[in-house]
Amino acid sequence: MTPSRLLLIALGLLCALALAAAFLPWLQSLWLILAAGVAGLCILDFLLSRPDPRIELTRRIRHSIPVGVWSGLTLTLENRAGRALRLKIHDHHPVWFEAETLPIAVTLPAGKTLRTGYRVRPGRRGDGLFPGVDLVWLSPLGLWQRKRFLPRPERVRVFPNFREIARYALLATDHRLSRMGVRRRQRRGEGSDFHQLREYRAGDSLRQIDWKATSRYRRLISKEYQDERDQQLVFMLDCGRRMRHIEQNNAHLDQALNAMLLLSHVASLQGDAVGFLAFGGTNRWFPPQKGGDLVRSLLARTYDLESSTDAADYLSAARELLPRQQRRALIIVMTNTRDEDHVDLITAIQLLQRRHLVVVANLRESALDQTLSQPVADFDGALRYQAVAEYLERRRRSLSELSHRGALVLDLLAPQLPAALVNRYLSIKASNTL
Repeated sequence: MTPSRLLLIALGLLCALALAAAFLPWLQSLWLILAAGVAGLCILDFLLSRPDPRIELTRRIRHSIPVGVWSGLTLTLENRAGRALRLKIHDHHPVWFEAETLPIAVTLPAGKTLRTGYRVRPGRRGDGLFPGVDLVWLSPLGLWQRKRFLPRPERVRVFPNFREIARYALLATDHRLSRMGVRRRQRRGEGSDFHQLREYRAGDSLRQIDWKATSRYRRLISKEYQDERDQQLVFMLDCGRRMRHIEQNNAHLDQALNAMLLLSHVASLQGDAVGFLAFGGTNRWFPPQKGGDLVRSLLARTYDLESSTDAADYLSAARELLPRQQRRALIIVMTNTRDEDHVDLITAIQLLQRRHLVVVANLRESALDQTLSQPVADFDGALRYQAVAEYLERRRRSLSELSHRGALVLDLLAPQLPAALVNRYLSIKASNTL
């Protein structure tokens, strides 16, 4: 129990009056009377406020919320005391959550129920714990305030921003992927899976004609094929220190996760199975699966992935993946490399290529491109420009060597990753390369 603002003001006035009484003796009697009255009221108010008022509080929040998006919480309070209460409410949210309108000041009538709330915006993915709520209320005369902690532990899972992913997924479902940069590909061959029989159309090859059906129906009947289904796609997700780089308020790892979830949705529509291996300080294996709940399962397995301060060991990750993924698959390595990673990465890719088709999606920082686009105005600017140009040239040669050794290479900025991955996947499907 602590003095309220009203009591502090009263004590301040008594102190001022006591100081004046030291110079004006006739004020001493008045000061004694006022001091006795304030002391009596303080004691009375203290005794009246001793029993804790009976307050029931419940918190309502979704147990899965997206990162970087405002989400609402509802607090319900029931006053079972015999008097109205003036309350201040502070909910203990995780420190990496941004909160609006806390603390909340309300007046709760006797015997009534009141609902209030506030909004939170998590700054990263992972598990967030709301341990409880602080309630502060005034005594009946308003001279004291009391504080009580109500334990209301509740755990919340913060997922990647599935609203943005769902927007991409809706475009994919509605065949409007071109809005996000995904291009339709002309087929360079026929699919390998039989789809259906249909009437012959101009331009169909003779190999497509089903002669038995043609003789039965007495008109030309063609076989229609579709892209081979039931293939497997495995992501190798770098969770090392390079993926900690932040652009547009998102780390490279978060942007890679969003791209992975989008492509997983597109692949599931194609009937393919998707899995992932996280490496680089955080090791996690998710064997390839398919079905309507694929994206939901991936969200549950990746929402708490964090980039570490360790260096990514590509060769160890490749050796770990090979015995787990026996069947030929499309392996997509999502990473951010430097010159010192080149030898290790090439060795790992060569090891994977013995059995799989490998795509390397290598992210680069946008600050590099911005440096080259800025005009050179002084000697320091010239040195900076030359250093970045030389670095990018070494990077280009390293990725070119990867390409010459048979890997499919993407060198791109993080915002370009979702559309580029889907485009490359659809191109591979259309060409029957896998």
